[in-house]
Order: sequence, then structure tokens, then C-alpha cells
Amino acid sequence: MSKMDKKIVVAAALLAAITIALGAFGAHGLKELVNERSIDSFNTGVRYQMYHTLALLIIGLSSKISDSTKKWVLRFMVLGILLFSGSIYILSLKELLSIDTSMIVFITPLGGILFILGWLRLAFGLFVNK
Repeated sequence: MSKMDKKIVVAAALLAAITIALGAFGAHGLKELVNERSIDSFNTGVRYQMYHTLALLIIGLSSKISDSTKKWVLRFMVLGILLFSGSIYILSLKELLSIDTSMIVFITPLGGILFILGWLRLAFGLFVNK
């Protein structure tokens, strides 16, 4: 396993553990704290985080993808998780937080764009791979 593969697999394992913890918190801890719509939004963040975490795990275990492609996909997807899912978590908890969340709504689409760029970079890397 190359250093890049190890880095991606370790990142995916840590992200998976965090995702499971967040999912459990969303399923059990939020029921009494926020409304159903906020719980649904929170779960959307968890779902997208897990999708991209699993994608990273598969990419890290693949020997057919170049290290350059892996590096860029890792960057795009981790930043996508932080911006997309992270902003959804904050927005879902705005009833509990005493911060102004009006600017955060602009971060969510940036995270989505980073997810798209990660998938496009993966496709490009696979397309040009000999």
C-alpha cells in the first residue's frame, strides 16, 4: 500500500467513524432538541458524508487509479464533506446555536460543487489512465 493509499484509507476510516457518531446523534440525540425538518436536513448531511467516505475508501484501496488522481479526489471530497455536510449540520442546529447562520447557506452549494469536481476529477483520471 502506497503512502497516498494509506493516507486515503486512514482518512476514510476516521471519516466513517465520525459519520457513524453523527448519524447516531441525529437519530437519537436530536429528537428532543430540533424539529423534524431539521433532523431530515441533518440526516442528508450524514448521508452525503457517508457516500463520499465510502468512495474514498474504495479509491484508496484501488491500485488502478494514479496517485495524482487520488490526491485531487481526496482534496475535493474532504473539502466537500466539510463545506456541504458541515454547513448542513450547523444549519440544522441553528435553533440551538446562538450564531448568525445567514451566511452559511452560501457554503453548502460550494461543498456540492467540490463533490462534483471530485467525481469529475476521478472520471478524468480514469479516462486518461493507460
